Amino acid sequence: MEALYSSFYQTLESTPMDFFRDFHSSINWDCRVIGLIGQKGIGKSTLLLQHIKKYENLKETLYVSADDIYFSAHTLLETAKSFYANGGKVLFIDEIHKYKEWSTEIKNIYDSLPYLRVIYSGSSILDLEKGGADLSRRAVEYHMPVLSFREFLNIRNGWNLQKSTLDQILNGKVDFPYGEHRPLAYFKEYIRIGCYPYFREPEQMARMRRVINTTVESDIPKYAGMTLASSMKLKKFLYYISQSVPVKINFTDMARDLEMDRNDLPQYLEYLEKAELVSVLRMKANGDAILRKMDKLYLHNPNMMYTLVGTEPNSGNVRETIFLCWTKYSFDVVESPVSDFEIDGLTFEVGGRKKGKKQIESVEKGYIVADDIEYAYQNKIPIWMFGFLY
Repeated sequence: MEALYSSFYQTLESTPMDFFRDFHSSINWDCRVIGLIGQKGIGKSTLLLQHIKKYENLKETLYVSADDIYFSAHTLLETAKSFYANGGKVLFIDEIHKYKEWSTEIKNIYDSLPYLRVIYSGSSILDLEKGGADLSRRAVEYHMPVLSFREFLNIRNGWNLQKSTLDQILNGKVDFPYGEHRPLAYFKEYIRIGCYPYFREPEQMARMRRVINTTVESDIPKYAGMTLASSMKLKKFLYYISQSVPVKINFTDMARDLEMDRNDLPQYLEYLEKAELVSVLRMKANGDAILRKMDKLYLHNPNMMYTLVGTEPNSGNVRETIFLCWTKYSFDVVESPVSDFEIDGLTFEVGGRKKGKKQIESVEKGYIVADDIEYAYQNKIPIWMFGFLY
């Protein structure tokens, strides 16, 4: 245990406190078991350590990483019991998906130590969802999104811009300072590198490529029990998607182009969607969103497009990708029968500065989401403003 505490304090010392994501306030930190899940590299570990540094009593708190060598000889349950016996009250477990049978361990901790709070996090949404069945009535899970445009600006410039509601955005009301600062230059930077907190690192694209490769080559195959041959097909499928998005989903055509078994592709797509490497746009229909017909396929965010494509991606694809990335975090976004997207009865046509209103003429509540404009005018809204939704 002494080694765990030593590692914890060293890590805590180097934790930056200059920017706190608003996502922190959406978590009920008093719950007995909390799960924080999301993509690799979006700042989950930093958020946990910031919370500890600012709000927890260090004498009653322990932060561990589940891939620490310590756990090659000790179990999580054993560690939790020892920690609790010595006055511990809050146990933070990072990278929990790297611990075998993790969900069973958390369940046992929950059942045997009723006064101990446990907060766990993991980068692989696949393993967390797979193991979450045992914890469905015990843990409260929170999904952490990539940085919004607003958060990117706040980190980059040391600002404190506030988020906007969808109604405020549709009326052109966002907390941007203007003056000497112009939103379009920042937006162009954001869509290239700004979705992840490590955008300030000199090799941010190389890091993103490593994250994507780890997810495809390790996380998904481990979750799905894939053979090496199957994992290579999965990677081939992802790169096919990256060259084609947004693309209409037709598994027969995809199988032909990839020279793969058509029956494998729906499962591969499910894995990629759960891992947040791709986003699926479904048709508007009644009932469960998961059961809606899948129609169009996108990469999760434009940073991935710049990383995987290797050349300048199509600007229209970038616009649709970022609009979907931002809006789906807060809303049920579906394909519009007459345009690009529909949200709660509102129709959105995404395009460039000169985009016309032809596609939305037949709808009562339609909006043009336009690139390369700074201000909203009537029902023409700058796309960058939707980056203030969260």
